[in-house]
Amino acid sequence: MARPFRFGVNLLTLESAPAWREKCRRADRLGYDVLLVPDHLGLPAPFAALVAAAEVTERPRLGTFVLNLGFWNPALLARAVATCDALTGGRLELGLGAGYVKAEHDSAGLPFGSPRERVDHLERTVRELERLLTDPEQQPRPAQTPRPPLLLGGNGNRLLRVAARHAEIAAFTGAVQAPDDAPGPMKMISPEALEERVAAFHRFAAEAEAEAKTGAEAKTGAKTGAEATAGATAGAGPAELNYLIQMVENTDARRAKARELKPYAPDLTEEQLLDHPALLLGSPKDMADQLRAHRERFGFSYFTVLEHHMETFAPVIEELHGA
Repeated sequence: MARPFRFGVNLLTLESAPAWREKCRRADRLGYDVLLVPDHLGLPAPFAALVAAAEVTERPRLGTFVLNLGFWNPALLARAVATCDALTGGRLELGLGAGYVKAEHDSAGLPFGSPRERVDHLERTVRELERLLTDPEQQPRPAQTPRPPLLLGGNGNRLLRVAARHAEIAAFTGAVQAPDDAPGPMKMISPEALEERVAAFHRFAAEAEAEAKTGAEAKTGAKTGAEATAGATAGAGPAELNYLIQMVENTDARRAKARELKPYAPDLTEEQLLDHPALLLGSPKDMADQLRAHRERFGFSYFTVLEHHMETFAPVIEELHGA
């Protein structure tokens, strides 16, 4: 059975406190399931913005999408996460990423490591957060038990392996940093390459599950293999898969729009652009059909849109309500 859809909106601008509150209320009224804030210099500070969003909403979840872990150390992050989860009534979903914008680290006076170093830091942080947030002696305490749900975003094998072992939600970018390019802007990959990345994640998840079962069987000793397996997988389930949509346009000329976008993705054909989950083009019904197709092909059921597409995407939520 297909996982039900969820929809998030990544909120990017802060004009004033009243405008922020009204925007969060508006997103709630439009049916968004998750209100999200990214972690970039020049944009709102994520945890403060989410606490303010919680004050004027009750239904939506609240998430970071995603924290740039180059800005954080694990102990300070655990404190911020626990505080935010408590102040939002246990609605926090913690999204983490390895970071990719070197200029931001330079502006903040922080080191920008190699891809390997950044993923190493992410993995260490995830493990330390697991330890701190589940420690009953740790203060403050998060409202959710054992900890807020974890979303990890990226496409590389190492990051996907970490996500397969630790995350409740795996977020795919559908873009990569070209090896010869300076850090910063990323290039779209083809739908076929994205499909391979999802398949790799599932392989890593199967490996992690097998390792967990083997470890549980080794620890139980007198228990049967079936009992050990049941203990190892209690409460576990397949991760939810997220995708960030880059463009939403209500149009009756999908192909013309795809041709217009071709210079931004010169390595992709027109058909690949039309099939790409980064682009939603067409009527609300067309776009709803596209999301159903993406859920069938890639397994994506949790879709995020950017703030400036919030209103355009709302009729698509209405089309898919309860699907």
